[in-house]
Amino acid sequence: MSATEKWTVGRLLNWTTDYFQSHGAESPRLDAEILLAQALGCRRIELYTRFDEEPNEQTKTSFREMVRRRAEGMPVAYLVGRREFYSLNFRVSPAVLIPRPETEMLVVTLLDLVKERASSEPVSIADIGTGSGILAVCAAKHLPMARVLALDISADALMVAQQNAADHGVADRVEFIESDLFAAVPDGRTFDFIVSNPPYVGEQEQGTVDAEVHRFEPHAALYAGPKGTEVIQRLVPEAAARLNPAGHLLIEVSPIVHDAALKIVEAEPRLRALPTIKDLARHPRALHAERC
Repeated sequence: MSATEKWTVGRLLNWTTDYFQSHGAESPRLDAEILLAQALGCRRIELYTRFDEEPNEQTKTSFREMVRRRAEGMPVAYLVGRREFYSLNFRVSPAVLIPRPETEMLVVTLLDLVKERASSEPVSIADIGTGSGILAVCAAKHLPMARVLALDISADALMVAQQNAADHGVADRVEFIESDLFAAVPDGRTFDFIVSNPPYVGEQEQGTVDAEVHRFEPHAALYAGPKGTEVIQRLVPEAAARLNPAGHLLIEVSPIVHDAALKIVEAEPRLRALPTIKDLARHPRALHAERC
């Protein structure tokens, strides 16, 4: 970008779109719009009424720096510090995975299951490996009768999740505990629903993971071990012991580990495996089981 030329909003967008495209970005125009809106402190849709406006030097400097880091591979969500999930805006940082649309299937299924109870009684929910808190916060936001426990082994991730709970007005109904699965939860505490999006990528799959994801997102939240089912192998019996009678367990998986993970659930005598939940692409996305 030449400093002697007039760089209007429209011109910045066009130049940056071409620049990102030359660097192999999947959504160059969208990336450019999100970053410029962030630099300007406005909504993305407002850019279209400001095409002829020339941002000040401070704004352009901030934008150039974000463009540079994006071209190096830094995810847009980390650059702007947020990502939309289930129509809510969530804070994110390199301490947590960036929320994916596929995980919304867990929220939809959980909400449907709770509503099927047709009861006004309080509902207890545990979110294992909460990360940015998307599952816990969405549950509390859409289920006023719910009391949610959010667990994560990462203190930094829990800080992000706590901020999201406060942002969405549910901090009084979501409890956060730093814990490896249920290790720090008092014995005897049980739940009506347990949900989890655990690490499920195996070492043999690392070559299939997007380079940007592998480079920037937390490996502890991505990779489970050689097989990809190591965390699920531990989670299933712990969850079975913590579920109330007729309670439900939901675990996000990938199609690659689905069959092996399902066998783990089927081998747990305290659980009855239910049909796997599929995503919009009809891929197996979440294991579903009920406490016997």
